[in-house]
Amino acid sequence: MNEKQWVGEKAAEFVKDGMVVGLGTGSTVYYTLKRLGELVNEGLSIQGIPTSVQTEIIAKEFGIPLTNFLEVEHIDLAIDGADEVDLHLNLTKGGGGALLREKIIAKAAKTFIVVADSSKLVEKLGTFLLPVEVVPFGFSVTERHIRELGCSPEIRLKEGKPFITDNGNYIFDCNFPDIPYPETLERKLNMIPGVVENGLFVGMADMLVTLGEDKNIVVKRT
Repeated sequence: MNEKQWVGEKAAEFVKDGMVVGLGTGSTVYYTLKRLGELVNEGLSIQGIPTSVQTEIIAKEFGIPLTNFLEVEHIDLAIDGADEVDLHLNLTKGGGGALLREKIIAKAAKTFIVVADSSKLVEKLGTFLLPVEVVPFGFSVTERHIRELGCSPEIRLKEGKPFITDNGNYIFDCNFPDIPYPETLERKLNMIPGVVENGLFVGMADMLVTLGEDKNIVVKRT
């Protein structure tokens, strides 16, 4: 069993009968989804709201009942991965391109659990390129404004063409050499016309499930 599987399956233990669960996106949460599917098959009653089309497909394959925000008013628990997690449980997310829906669901959840293997733990954010989702209209102008904040933005490509998010937008992967004040940067990015959302999740995580130096499961709370 690898690290991702360990922490992914551990997070499923926090899901209780009757919950509405935000279902994250990515290789670590895959194991959470797989385990939840097994628990549903054993009689667990939950409803899931997926953060991406990819997760929706996987959840259906595992037999997890799905719902949406038109049918429910709240999310009890959201479980998602991260590309980076700092000492204060601030996150960089969006490597899979689902950052907008991930942030909507994380904000709506009473409790937001992050699952991350030990390679994702950093003292300070900035090693992983920061994804910024932008509308296609005027994206070159938006890029210039983003660049003025001190980074080198590169449009994300897929098969030689701009990567399109589930929301029909583009993503710039931004190389910030250092992010000492993620809350300030998050706010400045979202004030730029054309920016839909960015991958900084500041002060949103309630709990981190990861592995310690001894390779034992560690649960950290804010």
